[in-house]
Amino acid sequence: QRILRLAEMCRRLETEEEKVLPFYASSLDKWEQQKACWVLEETASEPLARIMKDYLALQQFWQRFNKAKLEEKGMEQARAALAKRNQDLRRLLQQYLAGAAVNQKVPKDPHPL
Repeated sequence: QRILRLAEMCRRLETEEEKVLPFYASSLDKWEQQKACWVLEETASEPLARIMKDYLALQQFWQRFNKAKLEEKGMEQARAALAKRNQDLRRLLQQYLAGAAVNQKVPKDPHPL
């Protein structure tokens, strides 16, 4: 009940675009979508399948949760890539500064760059 109440609160805070557009397009073709609808409409014979129908309202919650997790993983990868690039740039800057600070008394040493 708490999760459903939080989902309702989140629904009220959605933008109009989020309310209208789905999170992602279905990868099923029309025939597979119709078959999935028929399966959901059938009366379940197994107890677990009957219980699952009670939780269909959580489908949107799980879509949101999965989308948030995917975005989180994407952000982590982007952060790691930026940290590596930053490290490479710092290394290049140190090499440049070391070359710029070469003492004029020792012109025999090769330039580090």
